[in-house]
Amino acid sequence: MLSGQPIIILRENVERTQGFEAQRSNIMAAKAIAAAVRTTLGPRGMDKMLVSSTGDVVITNDGVTILHEMSVQHPAAKLAVEVAEAQDDEVGDGTTTATVLLGSLMEEAEDLLAQDVHPTTIAQGYRMGMEKALEVVDELAIPVGADDRENLLKLAGTAMTGKSIEGIKDKVSAIVVDAVRQVGTKTEEGTYVVDEDDIKIKKQVGDSMDDVSLIRGVVIDKKRVFEQMPEKVTNAKVALLAQPLEITKTQVKSKIKITTSDQVRAFSEQERESLRKLADQIVAAGANVVLCQKGIADAVQYYLAKHGVYALEDVKEEDMKFAARALGGNIVNKPEELTEDALGHAEMAEEVPDAELTIISGCENPKAVTILLRGTSQLLLDELERGVYDGTRVIQDAIEDGKFVTGGGSVETELQLRIRDYAATIGGRAQLAIEAFANAFEVIPRTLAENSGFDTIDKVVAMRKAHAEGARHAGLDVYTGEVVDMLDAGVVEPLRVKAQAIKSATETAVLLIRVDDMMITRSEKPGEAGAE
Repeated sequence: MLSGQPIIILRENVERTQGFEAQRSNIMAAKAIAAAVRTTLGPRGMDKMLVSSTGDVVITNDGVTILHEMSVQHPAAKLAVEVAEAQDDEVGDGTTTATVLLGSLMEEAEDLLAQDVHPTTIAQGYRMGMEKALEVVDELAIPVGADDRENLLKLAGTAMTGKSIEGIKDKVSAIVVDAVRQVGTKTEEGTYVVDEDDIKIKKQVGDSMDDVSLIRGVVIDKKRVFEQMPEKVTNAKVALLAQPLEITKTQVKSKIKITTSDQVRAFSEQERESLRKLADQIVAAGANVVLCQKGIADAVQYYLAKHGVYALEDVKEEDMKFAARALGGNIVNKPEELTEDALGHAEMAEEVPDAELTIISGCENPKAVTILLRGTSQLLLDELERGVYDGTRVIQDAIEDGKFVTGGGSVETELQLRIRDYAATIGGRAQLAIEAFANAFEVIPRTLAENSGFDTIDKVVAMRKAHAEGARHAGLDVYTGEVVDMLDAGVVEPLRVKAQAIKSATETAVLLIRVDDMMITRSEKPGEAGAE
């Protein structure tokens, strides 16, 4: 108050929360998000059914998909969702682990705040704990090469275990490993680089999911333009054309004045001859398959069919570029620019019966490949796609980094013990924060045991005992309940997935813990603006 007049700092539609209440609000929001996906963790985790306002149904246990479909309002909850999305963008897997770990870190922070440990001290301890954790994880990592097919198959299998694709896991694991190895490029330093865009996943409803296949080429959602064209072409030589195969309009307005029937006939013959020339140029170049980004005139279709050429029109630019990489061809603008060197090559091009699909397969050394998924419903196909995507990204991470770690809660249990020992060397209040950071990792083995129907205390204690005795790869077999060597069991995941989960969860937890004041602007109702 100044001279009896109120001083208005914030508008009436701004909701402000300060101090411990703001911290508590953020902690509760992060814990709620973690709880939403916690039951999906591990091979025996449960699925979630998500129904949108339009009635679309999604059934999945993929963490990022669940969180993306949720209508989240709280700002801290939105940050928690971003953790999962960042994890998915960076490494393609481990989204549930990152989210659950964030919730556990916030829960530990809540206890420290109740003990009057300052948020800055907690943040400092968490950062120190994260650096130590990344150091330990790197120490636990096991080398893997692009030629180590056995371990790569285990990595792909682990990523897809617990998803709808598990019934054909072995077959899909082999396909995923072959696909990533095919498109990987070796650098001068001896490392590998894989572009995820070089692996395309296509879906076809109707057939059994056992019919999943790796196409060393391209699958296009188009049928041949003319029924008289062959349904299948062997030893395919593919022309990739960016411009339409038809008479194009002039750049300026023009008129042709025709006064006699002979002129009409001559004009029609000239037009037909021009279109025939387009087809002849394609055939002369040696092409027997045409992918055209634009339209193909009826007359050109007819002439191409007479020469036994298989043609597709209105092919997407994205598919054209992908086809060029897969088939080893070049995209040209006009038929006259076609040469034998510009053609792509494949063993076969064929139309899939009863489907809007064309498969061009059997490329000798493709720089891009396609994984064709089949399933009885769109819901199943979408979940299969998520499983295959996780598998491809996991193999990509492993080949690029050349390292992997064991799963089954083994790394988290080892981290818990090692970081506690590290905390004892620090002293001061930061030690409490580092110990809390170590305790947060217990949520992973505890959740795995809980989701598998085992006693959580017994299994966590058994794992701690095994690690204390030096078995650093000891983890929980979620099917038998025994504590076994995860390396022997083949339960492994890329180093990058684990490291990214630790980093993203810790950095977001530190960000939220340091917030002690929230000002949320609510949308004003009509007529309320300027009411103060």
